[in-house]
Amino acid sequence: MTSLQLGTAWVGGPADETGAPLRLFCFAHAGGGATAYRTWREPLLPRVALAPVQLPGRESRLRERPLRSMDDLIAPLCDGLLPLLDRPFAVFGHSMGAAIAFEVAHELARRGWGAPVRLFVSGRRPPHLPARRPPLHRLRDEQFVPAVSSLNGIPREVLDAPDIMALVLPTLRADFELNETYCPRRTDLLRCPVTALTGDADPEVTADEMAAWRDTTRSSFDLHVFPGDHFYLRPARDAVLATVLDALGGA
Repeated sequence: MTSLQLGTAWVGGPADETGAPLRLFCFAHAGGGATAYRTWREPLLPRVALAPVQLPGRESRLRERPLRSMDDLIAPLCDGLLPLLDRPFAVFGHSMGAAIAFEVAHELARRGWGAPVRLFVSGRRPPHLPARRPPLHRLRDEQFVPAVSSLNGIPREVLDAPDIMALVLPTLRADFELNETYCPRRTDLLRCPVTALTGDADPEVTADEMAAWRDTTRSSFDLHVFPGDHFYLRPARDAVLATVLDALGGA
């Protein structure tokens, strides 16, 4: 088994794109998996090899137990990504994924395995800002599901299929617990540039709150606001990818 194959349990789809000089690890929102980024692969080539991270408890790893805390996740996740650190890399995370991406950037640097050329954070307040709503993961199912679906985060075909909803609900609840109980593991500043992205109608975070990510790095910071709600990444995909490629072109 090659070192590349060892890392693919944590990556959905091909982990290697021959000739791409840079790899982009992507982390999805709560309940999401690697397929959230399935339409990104071709537009990023040939400059960037997409590596959408697949956490336990979803899609190709549905039979695995979802992890409920950041402390339980980060060490095995970084172990799994090590074989894929064969070239310069960047990290992108949306919503819950932004917190995971932030911790991965810290942990890989702490281990001496390399820092990302850039961290992209999307649709989530930075870790040093307190939450502005009570946690949802403690709600009963009949309250939890409508609260999450109000964010436009559960596809209608899932909501309308009780059997499928029952299948994904444990992972969705575990992800919300991980995100809502998360406290930063480190207080030192990153040394890589940080790019923040958000939708202008996101009910979960404001542009001013996203701008506070500038306080997480010693390096440069920029903020980009797109039309859309918490899941602005879907309709604004082309503009988002143009922003990512532009930022990485100067990395």
